[in-house]
Amino acid sequence: MTAQLPVRPAAPPGPPTPRPPLKALAPLRETGRLFALALAVARAIFRRPFQVREFIEQFWFIAGVTILPAALVSIPFGAVIALQVGSLTQQLGAQSFTGGASVLAVIQQASPLIVALLIAGAGGSAICADLGSRKIREELDAMEVMGVSPIQRLVMPRVLATMFVAVLLNGMVSVVGTLGGYFFNVIMQGGTPGAYLASFSALAQLPDLYISEFKALVFGFIAGIVAAHRGLNPRGGPKGVGDAVNQSVVITFMLLFFVNMVLTAVYLQIVPAKGG
Repeated sequence: MTAQLPVRPAAPPGPPTPRPPLKALAPLRETGRLFALALAVARAIFRRPFQVREFIEQFWFIAGVTILPAALVSIPFGAVIALQVGSLTQQLGAQSFTGGASVLAVIQQASPLIVALLIAGAGGSAICADLGSRKIREELDAMEVMGVSPIQRLVMPRVLATMFVAVLLNGMVSVVGTLGGYFFNVIMQGGTPGAYLASFSALAQLPDLYISEFKALVFGFIAGIVAAHRGLNPRGGPKGVGDAVNQSVVITFMLLFFVNMVLTAVYLQIVPAKGG
């Protein structure tokens, strides 16, 4: 008789192989990580110790690289708005409202966007490159091993610096843009200084300045968060850092224009026009 070989028991089933994440949901995951980082930064603001030295250094750096470009850009921007509005009001026979219309356009729309774009292009790209280089050198991982939070130590001071610089630069750009529009309207188009100032006082109100500063604050927060998010998640080594910088600038620009549309629509619905 032939001997029968022993039958081995069947191996227990192993854990199910995880399915790869759907590529179609990648934008949603990135958006979730971005909001999670924004929430973590908001929480880190109230934690101690506050990184005063890091905040001052980042504030000085971002202000240094954006003050001169912001002033130089605001002059032609205000001039273009004044010339365009002045030409339009001449066609409509309402030259007396040139000053108020052009100044409101500069304060409400042009000034916050100019500041935000410059901060995102100059300061935000530097923040993204700095954090990305630290990430690929594994400095951030070493900080986490030592019990130091990179968000509280590095990200939060940079985001606060972009917000404060945006608010302060917004006031400067508003003043410079208004002076540029005044010069070009009075000198180039033969406007009357008294009518320019009178129309401004007749149409403008304090909430216009408040919404401008609030926009600058929100735009600075968005620019800092997006730059930090892309800097903390580079892909592909040094080349990935360069790609992350480009992506941070593009994403920030898209978010800024969308948020500006939303804030403007809400403001126009809540705050009635002066004299309306």
